[in-house]
Amino acid sequence: MTIAAVKPTTIAEFLQLPETEPASEFIHGQITQKPMPQGEHSQLQIDLCETINQITKPQKIAKAFPELRCVFGGLAIVPDIAIFRWERIPRLSSGRIANRFEIHPDWAIEILSPDQRYKQVLAKLLHCAEYGTELGWLLDPEDESILVVDSDRRVRELKNSDHLPVLTGVELDITVQEIFSWLIF
Repeated sequence: MTIAAVKPTTIAEFLQLPETEPASEFIHGQITQKPMPQGEHSQLQIDLCETINQITKPQKIAKAFPELRCVFGGLAIVPDIAIFRWERIPRLSSGRIANRFEIHPDWAIEILSPDQRYKQVLAKLLHCAEYGTELGWLLDPEDESILVVDSDRRVRELKNSDHLPVLTGVELDITVQEIFSWLIF
């Protein structure tokens, strides 16, 4: 869904607008509101964040954030999950986490919702890779596949028992099948 603006909006003007629920993104001069997450999306998002953080947070390797606005390269995007290496997490001089993340994530994960277009979501991950993101995943719950976007913008599809690449330094061995098994109760 595109939110109509009275005049063409700059990224600076967009960042002054009130937040929306669900979040809105600013991509190539257009303001687009993300779809409201549904059951499968929410389950995958929660389990991925928990799994990644259980491995990375205690050792201060990285941190997974759900629905975090990232502003870089002229866009303001809200990946379903943005993972930042510990030393790159923006902080205030007090050491407290910053509210604004004006850098690219190190690993971005998107979960395709039923009413989203593959091309638009993949374009966000390719933008991330262009600006330095090491890894991107695009989960498609409908066909239980994951598109992987490497830092060189190479895209490949993984399915079933394929092991997924993870952020360098993260000790996580997981398959596509294991991730989608989280949808079964």
